[in-house]
Amino acid sequence: MEKIVHHIPSDKARRTAALRTAWDICTFASLIGFLTWLMIRGTDRLGYNWQWYRIPRYIFSFDQGSLVAGPLAQGLLLTLKITAVSLVLAFCFGILTAVFRLSRSFVARVAARGYLEFIRNTPLLVQIFFIYFVLGPVLDIGRFTSAVLALSLFEGAYASEIFRAGIVSIHKEQWEAAYSSGLSALQTYRFVILPQAVRWMLPPLTSQAISLVKDSALVSTIAIYDLTMQGQAIIAETFLTFEIWFTVAAIYFMVTATLSLIVNRMEHRFRIPT
Repeated sequence: MEKIVHHIPSDKARRTAALRTAWDICTFASLIGFLTWLMIRGTDRLGYNWQWYRIPRYIFSFDQGSLVAGPLAQGLLLTLKITAVSLVLAFCFGILTAVFRLSRSFVARVAARGYLEFIRNTPLLVQIFFIYFVLGPVLDIGRFTSAVLALSLFEGAYASEIFRAGIVSIHKEQWEAAYSSGLSALQTYRFVILPQAVRWMLPPLTSQAISLVKDSALVSTIAIYDLTMQGQAIIAETFLTFEIWFTVAAIYFMVTATLSLIVNRMEHRFRIPT
């Protein structure tokens, strides 16, 4: 009977791993310290007076014993609302465009191709202006709807290529088995193809979702008081340029990092065993 030998790391290997970890931590701390020193030195030469103590009131404050959301917190909530609605619509546009690209209908393929080429070859900022200033008065839609529509159409175009690649990656035998079982095309996509393709599509779709969070900052150009616009308004009133932009950047980073962490956990659950 063959014996199973478990590899136990030696004391030397453990010490080496601990030293490597300590070195990485020290290197990272040194880099952060150097960048902080560089920033402080640069602002000192400009004569800038740091006033971090004024920042918390713009995030949360207390009014008669109750917690009240400040301008930055209100802007963050609006940013998350725009992102959530745009993300759902972007995935809907993406799936529909991917199906049209793979359709046998010539009209569907041409419509999908035209949509992709227009979106991918024009800047998002121009698309936001076009929808808000041109289509907005015609269709009687406001700022929020224009922003959501522009973001969802833009991200949906790129998501469609991810969906299409994931669908094409499924073996032909899966399609044949589904059709031989009497499933319709819609049922085949819903019950057979997409559940398998989602494992391959999840990482790139995560990148698109993170891009959507960052691209949502552009809606401030049409006077939507999201996180970026609230930051601009506070800076215009208080001149806390460095503090506010550092805070806004940190908030965006926390949102995107949290999203990445959640999706990484989902990847572990959906990971295909090898």
